[in-house]
Amino acid sequence: HDYTLTYVWRFVKLDPTPKVNNTGILIHIVPPDVVFPECVQAQGLYQHQGDLILEGGAGADGYPASKKNVTIPQVGPPNENPAGEWNTNMVVCQGSSVKLSVNGKVMNQITGCNLSSGYIGIQSEGGDIEIHKLTLVPLE
Repeated sequence: HDYTLTYVWRFVKLDPTPKVNNTGILIHIVPPDVVFPECVQAQGLYQHQGDLILEGGAGADGYPASKKNVTIPQVGPPNENPAGEWNTNMVVCQGSSVKLSVNGKVMNQITGCNLSSGYIGIQSEGGDIEIHKLTLVPLE
């Protein structure tokens, strides 16, 4: 709980297969270990890096907890770099809020999240990705 998670990553190349260029960082994962656990996902789908997804029972202000996955779209146009170039995504979790930035631009934020701590996971749906650096820094 209460941390900044920064990850530097890139798609090596874009795969023409639909939905393959998709990854994500799952935060505040609540057991059990299942597909779509209760958590908040910093979406990794190409051109949707600023989306947040409330999964498996996660909820936030304006988004009641539900077993259905709820996507909260990014604010404004995408801010990710083209395939082959590095991106820096930052997730700041403090209390019941989550803020997501992509390459220095705040893309999304939720408050009143019913999850404030838990495991962290990385998922990929088949696209070629590389993670160069991943840091977790506790907040004061």
